[in-house]
Amino acid sequence: MSRGLYLGLILLVVFQRLTELRLAQRNERLARAAGAVEAGAGHYPWMVTIHTLFLIACVLEVFLLERPFAPRAAGAMLLVLAVATGLRYWTISTLGERWTTRILVRPGAPLVTGGPFRWLRHPNYLAVVIEIAALPLVHGAWLTAVVFSVANAVLLSVRIRAENAALESLAGR
Repeated sequence: MSRGLYLGLILLVVFQRLTELRLAQRNERLARAAGAVEAGAGHYPWMVTIHTLFLIACVLEVFLLERPFAPRAAGAMLLVLAVATGLRYWTISTLGERWTTRILVRPGAPLVTGGPFRWLRHPNYLAVVIEIAALPLVHGAWLTAVVFSVANAVLLSVRIRAENAALESLAGR
């Protein structure tokens, strides 16, 4: 894969994320109109920053540090990335209008227990963990994979605590 094709892959992911953000914003408006309350908003700007810098770092490491392309590793990472993307979209589909990038709790809404939620409490976060490791490794950007995996782990430790507390308050009603 040439660096140009890798840049194309990153641009495809950027397009996906922007499309997801538009959907999330629409769903957020619907949720707030239905009386949803946001929890854990303080970490949200950090999440946006980390995810934005991650995509930039993927490109910069490959181009500036001239990371080599390893076809077998790339093929494996593209497969892993495809599985993670499938999990992400299965999660989004299962949540429907309840899927947002923010933690919003609708009064009286039951917990979602179908789809991937039958097995995982936070399937989208698993997809993100996998994507942050796999996307840079498609073109050997191991430094980006390591640094942003650690940053994402710190962020998720805060976010999952906030989301679990919000879900427990929902379940307790």
